[in-house]
Amino acid sequence: MTVPLLDPWPITIATYNIHGAIGIEGEFSPGRIAQVIRETNADVVALQEVPLGGGTGTDVLGYLRDQTGYIAAAGPTLKEPNGDFGNAVLSRYPVTAVRSIDLRFGAREPRGALDADLDFHGQPLRIVTTHLGLSLAERRHQIEVLLERFDTEEMAVVLLGDINEWFVWGHSLRRLREHFQDAPAPSTFPSIFPVLALDRIWIRPHQRLVQVRAHASPLARRASDHLPLVARIGAGVPLTS
Repeated sequence: MTVPLLDPWPITIATYNIHGAIGIEGEFSPGRIAQVIRETNADVVALQEVPLGGGTGTDVLGYLRDQTGYIAAAGPTLKEPNGDFGNAVLSRYPVTAVRSIDLRFGAREPRGALDADLDFHGQPLRIVTTHLGLSLAERRHQIEVLLERFDTEEMAVVLLGDINEWFVWGHSLRRLREHFQDAPAPSTFPSIFPVLALDRIWIRPHQRLVQVRAHASPLARRASDHLPLVARIGAGVPLTS
């Protein structure tokens, strides 16, 4: 007798620019970031502006891994004497592959995306986390590079991170809407009184995106200059908006 496979969905995924673990009052506190991550209760957390250790720097990603019990994957974009810095993923599910996408643009600060495959209850799930640049031309270039690499027919794919686009009808958001359709975008920046939706989560197929919310606990408002953005991803039928 054939036993039907259990549906593994839903899954909760978050994106969080941790600002180097420096809070709004200027205090370096990885412990607060770890606590905020636990508050979200997300299964997968994409991180930006993460000190990754090496050199004389603090390995904030290693600390967060140890404090939360997640599996960690690093995607450095800057390598300096005081340590590596960049994107990361924390996951409750096995990470089966990790790739880097080069998003450097001219003489601007090096940018990139961390492209990771997860084993989600035996199903592949692709997570692409990034932190885009500050200039319009830079973001235009970076979005086109990402869209060329993004689609994977054999698995669900999530693009998330700090898009750094504050113009609602800016080129970056228009291109992403064309590709993924609209997605809820609560404001996440600045954390103490959020007015800009800089952090975003998109998924293909689009219908799996069930709910998106900003995690605005009292601690989250102090731990970084961004709030975490949290999405619930389901089997394919949206439940709430």
